[in-house]
Amino acid sequence: MSHPPQFSTPGLALAAAPPPPNRVDLRRGLTLFAVIGGIALCGIGVLVYVGRHIGPVALAVGIGSALLPVPLLVACFLWLDRYEPKPVKYLALAFAWGAGVATAISLLVNTLASQGFERLRWNDILVGILVAPVIEELTKAAGPILIFWRRRKAISGLIDGIVFCGLSATGFAMVENILYLGNLGYAQGAEQGGALVGAAGVVRVFLARIVMSGFAHPLFTAMTGIGLGLAARAARRGVRWLAPLGGLLAAMLLHGSWNTMASLGQELRQGYILLYGYVSVMMPIFFGMVGLVLWLRSAEGRLAERVLSPYVQAGWFSPPEIAALGTLGRRSAARRWARQVAGDAGAKAMRAYQFEATRLALLRDGVRRGVGMAPHEVQGTLGEERRLLTALAAYRQVFTGRDPHLPRAWWDGAHYHIAFPDGAVRALRASAHPVVPVPVTFVPRPVPGFPYR
Repeated sequence: MSHPPQFSTPGLALAAAPPPPNRVDLRRGLTLFAVIGGIALCGIGVLVYVGRHIGPVALAVGIGSALLPVPLLVACFLWLDRYEPKPVKYLALAFAWGAGVATAISLLVNTLASQGFERLRWNDILVGILVAPVIEELTKAAGPILIFWRRRKAISGLIDGIVFCGLSATGFAMVENILYLGNLGYAQGAEQGGALVGAAGVVRVFLARIVMSGFAHPLFTAMTGIGLGLAARAARRGVRWLAPLGGLLAAMLLHGSWNTMASLGQELRQGYILLYGYVSVMMPIFFGMVGLVLWLRSAEGRLAERVLSPYVQAGWFSPPEIAALGTLGRRSAARRWARQVAGDAGAKAMRAYQFEATRLALLRDGVRRGVGMAPHEVQGTLGEERRLLTALAAYRQVFTGRDPHLPRAWWDGAHYHIAFPDGAVRALRASAHPVVPVPVTFVPRPVPGFPYR
């Protein structure tokens, strides 16, 4: 039986909450060095290859132009990840993988395929239709899949899968745009009519590839992200394998369809083919994906309200605390209140408290689905639950009992026990519709045990 721990000072509580740091050893250091070095070499190799073919000036123009949309796209994915932010190192790894490894392998395979098709006297547009969608989606997805394989907890749902795959695709698109903007945009125009013609070409390609279709690569690879997210929430082994494969296949088909419309429009000199595909196929899918991720983001916030009620009954949460986790607006209000009563340490503790509560909700939701309930996984799942509950209790002590305008109160899982000015302690039932956090202390209660219901 486990009880909420008590700490003598808020500082001790805050120090007790984070998990112990991982031990640094030579093997992990060498692995990290190899991964970073490999990605860096791939990225440098691609830039050197492109620079040799289009020249340093065109390369610089391409880099400068291709970087412009990247902060906006990255910010969108980070915004999606606000309920349960992932470690920056994993997000950066996904982006770097797409920009370095995925582009290097795809460039090599596409170049070899183009040379092979030329020997066979096949039309070169077949590379973009048959080869590029397969190898590009496979390499973009490989990074997030490796992260999921090696760090299973890094991807815990659909939002996480979309974020990791979207960042990988954003990195890939950035480097690919360097080639298009530098070569098709600037180099060819400058060769024909000078720098001004080259600049006009950059604007034309920028409008076509970034303004009009800058969402394309993230949209394609997000299909694989959905598959990864489904695998992360699935208890059945078959679903864990088939969902990512199905998502990858959908990404390849969508990518191939887009390339087919673009290639046919260019080959037949009929621009309406691409325009029709853009308006009737790509835009509906894009807006459908936007609607899906917005719904998923909102649902992730409501998840805590749906699945953490057993912890309220066990006395680990009060009803208003659960309600305060339901939306980003409520979470922001709770952090402002914590800052008012406990300063920066209170705001920091409240933020960490909210993140850990979200992780607990995801853990419990997964357990209800059967995730982590295999005989060899049960003890690890139970240990993670206890770690999260201990961290939550520790973070809470940093900001509770510090508001001079509120009376002392306790929550026992069924009633509030409030100390009134006359010295009497009265028991009150919780409101049916709690709207604000009530900073109460907690009567020690047991952890909700297995089996979960």
